[in-house]
Amino acid sequence: MGGGFYISKFVGVVGIVFGAGAVATVIALAVVYSQEVAKNEAVSPTNGGSTIKPPVTTPGGSTVKPQITTPVIPTTAPSNEPWDKYRLPDTLKPDHYNLTLWPRLTVNAQDLYIFTGKSYVVFQCVKETDLILIHSNKLNYTKWGDDHLAKLSALGSTPAPTIKKSWLQPTTQFLVLELNGKLAVGESYQLDTVFVGELADDLGGFYRSVYTEEGEEKVVATTQMQPTDARKAFPCFDEPAMKAIFHITLLHPPMTVALSNGMEHGQVWRTSFDKTKKMSTYLLAFIVSDYDYINSTNDNVLIRIYARKKAIADGQGEYALSKTGPILKFFEKYYNATYPLPKSDQIALPDFNAGAMENWGLITYRETALLYDPKMSSNSNKERIATIIAHELAHMWFGNLVTLRWWNDLWLNEGFASYVEYLGANEAEPDWNIKDLIVLGDVHRVFAVDALASSHPLSSREEDIQKPEQISELFDAISYSKVRSSVFSAVNSTGTSLPTGQTVHSIMNRWVLQMGFPVVTINTTTGLINQQHFLLDPSTAGSVPPSDFKYEWIVPIRWMKTGVVQQQTWLEDKTAHKPDMIVTGNNWILANLNVSGYYRVNYDNTNWERLLGVLSSHHESIPVINRAQLVDDAFNLARAKYINTTLALRTTKYLRSEREYMPWESALDNLDFFYLMFDRSEIYGIMQTYLKYQIEPLFKHFGNITGNWTEMLKYLYILYPIRIHPNLRTTVYCSAIAAGGAAEWEFGWDQFKAATIAIEADKLRSALACTKQPWLLNKYLEYTLDANKIRKQDATSTIVYIASNVVGQSLAWDFMRDRWNYIFTQYGGGSFSFSNLINGVTKRFSTEFELKQLKQFQADNSEVGFGSGTLAVSQSIERTTANIKWVAENKDSVQTWFTTEVPKE
Repeated sequence: MGGGFYISKFVGVVGIVFGAGAVATVIALAVVYSQEVAKNEAVSPTNGGSTIKPPVTTPGGSTVKPQITTPVIPTTAPSNEPWDKYRLPDTLKPDHYNLTLWPRLTVNAQDLYIFTGKSYVVFQCVKETDLILIHSNKLNYTKWGDDHLAKLSALGSTPAPTIKKSWLQPTTQFLVLELNGKLAVGESYQLDTVFVGELADDLGGFYRSVYTEEGEEKVVATTQMQPTDARKAFPCFDEPAMKAIFHITLLHPPMTVALSNGMEHGQVWRTSFDKTKKMSTYLLAFIVSDYDYINSTNDNVLIRIYARKKAIADGQGEYALSKTGPILKFFEKYYNATYPLPKSDQIALPDFNAGAMENWGLITYRETALLYDPKMSSNSNKERIATIIAHELAHMWFGNLVTLRWWNDLWLNEGFASYVEYLGANEAEPDWNIKDLIVLGDVHRVFAVDALASSHPLSSREEDIQKPEQISELFDAISYSKVRSSVFSAVNSTGTSLPTGQTVHSIMNRWVLQMGFPVVTINTTTGLINQQHFLLDPSTAGSVPPSDFKYEWIVPIRWMKTGVVQQQTWLEDKTAHKPDMIVTGNNWILANLNVSGYYRVNYDNTNWERLLGVLSSHHESIPVINRAQLVDDAFNLARAKYINTTLALRTTKYLRSEREYMPWESALDNLDFFYLMFDRSEIYGIMQTYLKYQIEPLFKHFGNITGNWTEMLKYLYILYPIRIHPNLRTTVYCSAIAAGGAAEWEFGWDQFKAATIAIEADKLRSALACTKQPWLLNKYLEYTLDANKIRKQDATSTIVYIASNVVGQSLAWDFMRDRWNYIFTQYGGGSFSFSNLINGVTKRFSTEFELKQLKQFQADNSEVGFGSGTLAVSQSIERTTANIKWVAENKDSVQTWFTTEVPKE
């Protein structure tokens, strides 16, 4: 198919397994890099030969009014025609594009923002064909003299066949050209087009972002191509394997800045860019803005941070600039390959659907993911910025230089970057111990999804991932966090001999090609251990799709006996006998040391009691990561009925003596499920009392080390005139809004609208959902679908914030059901946010009535669809069913336990 290098799935997995030394990956990348350099240097820009270019509008010149093309409406009958399939045929291979675009930053006579463009693509015929399919979506074309939508020319000696018929196929998003003859194998051709599109505010393709600075409304023309929206900007072979070189030119108003993947060579209104490396369409970016920047040079690489002028003037780009160089240098060493571009631009956008996007040489971010203000940003904001920058820079090699052929293996691209982001951030901030947070941030997160019968394997069959919404659905916790967890496991096992007769291939296939993970149960009385597919609701086992591996894994087990680390062993079959794991007396076994494997661990009841004893008497004997793991495993094993819920609750009793962050966070994450299930019942009050009792020593501990908080207060008053530390603002804002009424809410709303720092605005936006007044929450819900009040990028997360409020949960659910058709239409089936929206609004569901409503919602909108949230609907139904059973079986025992454990006054 397309040119360029693609790493095979097996080679990629090998590279991941030996990620600590990055042996296979380094070798592959080093070879690839030299190959890519050679290929890219061999291709030079063309001037199109003698091809006559169609007229295009230029600033100050006459405007050619495009003839609006009328798409051919596809028939409803099934078709086996190539244009009714979603994948490109393997007949053509693009070599390079020449693209000129002119975004209009003011509305036209029809009150629309538009862009006009002209492009040509030079491609080679690799299989004889009389059909050209090229992706196009929401573009209107100027017809040529022969009344067709494009012009075809031959670049060799063989004349090009004439075009027989041309039309747009909207369902599969193709521009279709039927020819009167065959294209010759090995010959190169040029396809020219002139087109116009809307510079909409839909956050996809070539779109507009609007912000206000010093009272003036300003427009940014920007892009988000991944996964399938380059076709909204210009006609292209929009699949990752179809790599090509791009020559970009942007026309733009004077006093604006134009950026793209290559280094710019600007004039007053026309900026051209160096040709790109050979790359995929989804990595393209072009932006026109009124931005300013700061810059530095690191080992001959120009690093620039672009943002709104005020943000740059206020120093909000300084942190990102200071960390980009060290992270790039770390990855050069890690990959054993130099950064392949002369520049690294990073830009903060007011409107951006994802957190960030790894466009090669021009990385785009939400403002909250790039800009840092020490007076307004919390420690968690800073941590997020460092890890996201590291994630995107990691892609400059793994994903951009080396690209996977099709989206079904997205997990390898995103999962590897998701792992090494921790390594890059650790290099930038070595004092944070950020690598430990993989367990909380990813292992526990993905366990929750992968324990459902409606989960999916890491790698899907290529034929199962065809439509844009199916591709977008892959951008989930499985693709990002499961790989990150598996790599973390593999790195911790590096240096260990593989089981006899096993290979990396045979081991990894079981983790990649089947969904889920095992629970390993160890009987310390008999030494018997076994594995079973872990399902949060065991009754759903019958609905799990079949697996060639019968849901068995080859499991690496690192373990300790009574505080002494033992030699790693493997569980290769469903059951095994491990005599070394037999213990008596006060001895105890702890498996999955430092969460080095992607599985949960259960024990016989006697060993559980020993571990609880160790936690209560000398918890430091157990590594801090495993203290967090014991809590998380216990609560989830209880939900799956492996152990009693009261045993899980007992793992929290020792926390009165715990001072480390990870075990506390693990406990609070799991108790949050109890809050969701019981915050509408009488149990809520006694849970609050118990937690207050447990946290009191921790509060006093930090009081002691801060001089009874006086040092903290002194710090607040001296450095922060507004006297609220950034780390406390989210909590303080929420508490104030919750305790207040309409006046306090309106004050918060005014502060939100006046905020000039995105991170501060985000804190206020979240806090506004904390009100206890239903009518205010209903008003806020209405605001979410008004882009003048809540940015489109923030609409779904704001609805989820409201749903997280016990008062707002039913309001948000009714709102989402009532407005689903509008929401889906406005954001499109490919939006990444639908999954989070559906899961977020339904996470509290635990009654038969709510389950009935959820199923009705699924049925009522079957024709409208759920886009990237399709799987989330099924998962929500499964989760609600499990919640109903859990509450019925555990409510009484939970209430009794908390009542017993709350100290009597």
